[in-house]
Amino acid sequence: MAQQEHADPEHTDSPHVDPVRVGLVGLGVIAGTHLAVLAERPDVELEFTVDPKVVEPVVFRGGKPPHYGDLGSALAGHRPDLLVLATPTPTHAELVTEALLGSTARILVEKPLVHDRASLAALRELDGTADVRGRVFTAHHFAFSPEVDWAAELIAAHPDWGPVTTITSAFYDPYVLRGPEAFASYVSSWTDSGVNQLSMLTRFVDLVGLTSLRQTDGGASAWCVVEFRSRGEAGTARLRSSWLTGSSSKESSLVLGRSGVEVWIDHTAMTGFAARGGELLAAFGNDGRTGRKVAHYRPLYAGLLAGRPGPVLGFEAAAVISEIHRGVPEAE
Repeated sequence: MAQQEHADPEHTDSPHVDPVRVGLVGLGVIAGTHLAVLAERPDVELEFTVDPKVVEPVVFRGGKPPHYGDLGSALAGHRPDLLVLATPTPTHAELVTEALLGSTARILVEKPLVHDRASLAALRELDGTADVRGRVFTAHHFAFSPEVDWAAELIAAHPDWGPVTTITSAFYDPYVLRGPEAFASYVSSWTDSGVNQLSMLTRFVDLVGLTSLRQTDGGASAWCVVEFRSRGEAGTARLRSSWLTGSSSKESSLVLGRSGVEVWIDHTAMTGFAARGGELLAAFGNDGRTGRKVAHYRPLYAGLLAGRPGPVLGFEAAAVISEIHRGVPEAE
């Protein structure tokens, strides 16, 4: 989202940059990360917030922006440049439609974009009326994590390593300790983690389709196999997600079978290394000073607000991810 510049009447030799006016819809847990990152940026103003379950306005840089119980009321009094939808997944399609038809703002939707394929089809049909592809973006934040950036750049810089042939990714969260609250908030391990894994994979390969998906433990665990293409050749990704653990652990391994290179990334510590046999080829570290989600959302917003959003944020990427993510699971 490019910012507009105009001449400053007091300093005609320097342009004045209008701040990006942001409306935040949804004030749940993830909204805290959005607010923290937005507050760091001098090029942003929080125009308003929306949440029917929240009465007290949030504090943003010492002030309290106007707060509304519904998006329609907010749009009646404001003209935001960017709308951030941080609401439960089943509300996304309806809110995106309302935002597209009731404003000119670009829209950043928390992942996943939609909760079913019918909603995705409805948004596609709306593209003839509103610029869905030009205005709708999905916050696939995991694709912007520092270790993912490092690994993607490393593999891109070494075409001699050949294609990625196999990917194994395991995302564990301790949500089983929350009981029914976890299912109410995150639905299932696949609903919550699967979209993160799939969006992360798009930094390395082109997703082709769902081979199999099995959800077990009442939805607390999942095992998924996805076909992809890398440098023109077919490969397979095996994705494991589960809440049956006492702590968080997220790791992925990318094997470039032709050269024998393996790239291993730890998403929890935001570290990684590349090796071939007994030889260490490269390594990536992290000082731990920045929280993991803030480290994800900073580059996401940097590209979006500068008018250079990464392809993984775009509607087409979200459509491919949604088609796979919302594939029909095999019953336990």
